[in-house]
Amino acid sequence: MTGIALLDQHLLSVLIALPMIGAALLLFFPRGGNDAIRKFTLLVTTAEFLLSLAVVARFDVATAGMQLVERAPWLPQYGISYIVGVDGISLWILMLTTFIMPITILSTWSAVTKNVKEFMVFMLILETAMVGVFLATDLFLFYIFWELVLIPMYFLIGVWGGERRIYAAIKFFLYTFAGSVLMLVAIIVLYFHHHAVTGVYTMDLMKLYELTIPVTLQLWLFAAFFLAFAFKVPMFPFHTWLPDAHVEAPTAGSVILAAVLLKMGTYGFLRFAMALFPVAATDWTPLIAVLAVIGVLYGALVAMVQKDVKKLVAYSSVSHLGFVMLGLFAFNLQGIEGAILQMVNHGVSTGALFLIVGIIYERRHTRLISEFGGLAKVVPVFALCFMVVTLSSIGVPGTNGFVGEFLILLGAFKVQKWYAVVAATGVIFAAVYMLWMFQRVMFGKITNEENLRLTDMNGREVAYMLPLLLFILWIGIYPQPFLRRMDASVNAFVTRFEEKKQAALAGSPAGETMLVRYFDGKK
Repeated sequence: MTGIALLDQHLLSVLIALPMIGAALLLFFPRGGNDAIRKFTLLVTTAEFLLSLAVVARFDVATAGMQLVERAPWLPQYGISYIVGVDGISLWILMLTTFIMPITILSTWSAVTKNVKEFMVFMLILETAMVGVFLATDLFLFYIFWELVLIPMYFLIGVWGGERRIYAAIKFFLYTFAGSVLMLVAIIVLYFHHHAVTGVYTMDLMKLYELTIPVTLQLWLFAAFFLAFAFKVPMFPFHTWLPDAHVEAPTAGSVILAAVLLKMGTYGFLRFAMALFPVAATDWTPLIAVLAVIGVLYGALVAMVQKDVKKLVAYSSVSHLGFVMLGLFAFNLQGIEGAILQMVNHGVSTGALFLIVGIIYERRHTRLISEFGGLAKVVPVFALCFMVVTLSSIGVPGTNGFVGEFLILLGAFKVQKWYAVVAATGVIFAAVYMLWMFQRVMFGKITNEENLRLTDMNGREVAYMLPLLLFILWIGIYPQPFLRRMDASVNAFVTRFEEKKQAALAGSPAGETMLVRYFDGKK
């Protein structure tokens, strides 16, 4: 078999393995060769992105199920296998991961100057873990990648972060790990329940999808998965670790945290919690929808009063991801497709905002809004990039943010009008806190002489911002190529969700399903 044929057959495995192989090779680089280390890491992450384009090229838009599936026995006596695949739900989140990594690496050229070798090793390990999360379709394999993500991010915050980096790193680890342990317990219960029903031990997600789970058990298992994913999103009121982690993390850490790690929570809800436990998901919908709407408003209002630009952007994530959760739990095509697209949009726009904050912090070593003013006159290219990203974050028509939020509100309105109406006010608040911040930083008189000596964006900074600006406008003007590749998988998800829910309800005592039927009646 030729090398090209082998690569074609094991494309997803290569995507998972390549960054880890790169990290292993970096260990042999001399510690002082920082320039070579940076260039090699950029080469690996760029190669990873180019390889991932082959996934898009080979993706069949008419196929609803998993594609490019690779399967190998791992611990067959325990029903554990190595199974990876991609569908319309995971495709664009995978692409977001591989797309944002070389941009992030390029942004570290002057920002990371100590222990560069170790930093790049952790970044590559992190990429392997993130890609693995979005491709794994065996629950045991998924959980390994899910937990592996914590280790490099813990060190990225704890070693290369700000003054309170140790506190932020420990808080990040403990909060997200606590929820993950409960999910592990739920996975084990699901594993034994499948054996009790079928006589077969398996962790294969596709086989677990076929299992009809009693309503009472669904409620408990969904609660465990809910906590794991709610901490990761993070939903209100599980969000308190996020501002500290964002503020103390280095710029690269903040970008990856916002662009990819938070999406692991929303993706987890869609792929696992909602798909496996449809009755429980429906039963929990009023609570989750209320928490999502509160998150939209709370994140926006708290962002409005922040004095630190980075902290403002951190709280804006709570608000944006509240929208994503609202779309997911609409359980319809518009809401779910809008939520998936908004995951990508948030990764592009908020990742770009953190890069913008990093650029100005490198020059002024402060993030306080009061320290700036009038920068548009001094750094016009920076001001232009900042303006486009700000409009994207607000969700102005013609930018990516508008498309995602519109579809989410459309889906939510079909289910419960008041959720959509109240959540829509979050868009107004977003305009307030983003435009007010932009006005104070970029316009007005220059009151601080240090701002007169600022240099505009250099070629490297323009190079990593341009792709982000391109996607902000592309998705905003013509989102069809992105939505078309979701259609089959999301339609199949909605159909399977209803079928599984009805099957579970048919075999359950009336008392167990009273709330479910009540809320279905509301719809």
